[in-house]
Order: sequence, then structure tokens, then C-alpha cells
Amino acid sequence: MPDVTKTEVKGAVTAATPQAAATVAEPKPEKARSLWGDAWVDLRRSWIFIVSSVLILFLLTITFFPGWFTSTDPILGDLSKHYLQKPKLGEVGSADWLGYDQQGRSVYARLIYGTRASVAVGFGTTLLVTLVGGLVGMVAGYFGGIVDALLSRLTDIFFGIPFLLGTMVVLNSFTDRTTWIVIGALGFFGWTQIARVMRGAVITTKQADYVQAAKALGASTPRIMFRHILPNTLAPVIVVATISLGIYIAAEATLSFLGLGLNGVSWGNDISDGGNQIRVAQWIMLYPSIMLSITVLAFIMLGEAVRNALDPKMR
Repeated sequence: MPDVTKTEVKGAVTAATPQAAATVAEPKPEKARSLWGDAWVDLRRSWIFIVSSVLILFLLTITFFPGWFTSTDPILGDLSKHYLQKPKLGEVGSADWLGYDQQGRSVYARLIYGTRASVAVGFGTTLLVTLVGGLVGMVAGYFGGIVDALLSRLTDIFFGIPFLLGTMVVLNSFTDRTTWIVIGALGFFGWTQIARVMRGAVITTKQADYVQAAKALGASTPRIMFRHILPNTLAPVIVVATISLGIYIAAEATLSFLGLGLNGVSWGNDISDGGNQIRVAQWIMLYPSIMLSITVLAFIMLGEAVRNALDPKMR
């Protein structure tokens, strides 16, 4: 009698029971992904998201750890040694790398420490307008009626005020314009767009079956608003907030350029100072302008990538 190996016996049993083999070989169905799961998969495949994320991560590193990049004081200058000294581009990372301004201060050091001011104003203003605008839009969209009418008219009034002009009027009344004052002034006039977006999303979401079911089961109004409606209306708000962050950084630089921004190291202040020396020392204005453009572009690119990932119409 010929020898029979275990492999042959196993193959014979599998062939004799094809249904069992099919059951064993049948792959498990994939778990359905949520909107955020699908968005994360799309973002990881987007080169725009990857490039903008790397740039923003680099900017955040400079913001929190400026001492890693320079040990030079951005405020103190030496007029006798460094008055309008030209850049020494071969000495990368040194205080002489990008030259000096008309007060003998290192342009490179001011560029590094100016990142902190611009990014702090951008993130702070975005957080403020998202909280205020999101709350106003949620209340108006959920309750409707007279509440919606009053809040919508209030939003229209603030929306009709020119953003930069209104901010300039507020900041002009302060002599010591700190970071918090600039954030408050920008947020005071910048919450209207978030409020409109949130209101429209809430009006659409509150008609959903799961919201009606929660009401029928006796869920409280705060629970319905923050447990059922808010998570399903965040997508458009996040998109608008991400794009607006770059706009607020540009607005802060514009105000500083006009002399109504921060009273410290800022890209806008350096661009304004460089404008007076544009004929003889172009580098004073050039490098802060390049840094500002890259920063604003990075956040706008991130917002576009998030919008493409979260908007079903873009798929």
C-alpha cells in the first residue's frame, strides 16, 4: 500500500468539502469607514496635504523653539558694526546670514522670532472666531424663529463692516497692542463667516432621522446640540477655519505694516521698516515677505486639501 502524506490527506478532505473550504477561504468583510476615516485616507494620498503639513510643522517648531535656530537677540542691534550690513548667504544659520537692518539688528533673528507672533495671532484668532461663530450659528440654526432672525441680523450687521477697516478703528484706540488685543480685534469682526456656515449646516442636520429620534426619546436640548448635531456639522467649519487661518496671519502683517499691529517683533513691522530702505537694502523687506507668503500659502493649501477630502461632491 503506497504511503499517503498529511498534505495529500488534507487536500482530499478540502476537495471533498468545497463548501467548508469556501467558508474558510472567504475573506472577512471590511469595516465601513466613517466620513473622517475616508477623509484621512484621502489626505494621506494628497501631495498638497503632505507638503503643507511639513511646512506647518516646521513653522510650529520655529514658533515653540526659536532658540534652536538662532541665539541672537532680535531686538538689540549694533549700529557701529552692523548698520545695513549685506547678507552673507554662505554662512547659513548665522546672525549674518540674511544681513542686518537700519538699526543693526539681525534680519535672520527677527525672521525667526517674528514667526511666533504671526502664528500665535493666526491660531488664536481662528480659535476665537470658531468658538464664537460656531456657537452663534448653532443656536440660530437649531432654534430658528425669532432667535434665528435676531442672530442672523446681528451677523449681517457685523458682516457689512469692512474687516480690516473695523479692526484698524479698534486697534487705533490702544497704545500697547499686545498679541491678545490684536487677536480680540480680529476675532471681533471675523466670526461672521463661521456663523453663517454653521447655521446652514445645523439647519440641514437637525432634520435628520437620528436627531428626530433623539427628540422623541426625550433627550435634552444641550445633549442633542452637542452630542448629535455638532459632530455632524464640524466638517465645513473646519474647512473654513483652516483657510481663514492663513488669512488672519496676512491680516496681522497688513495691520503691522500700517503701524496698527503688534508692538514687537513681527513680519509686518519688518516689511514696513524695509520699505523705507528698499533702494539700498532690499533684503530687509524681501525675506519677511517671502516667509509671510510661504506661511499663508501653506495654510491655504492645507485648507484646500481638507476641503477636497471632506466634501463628497469633490470625490
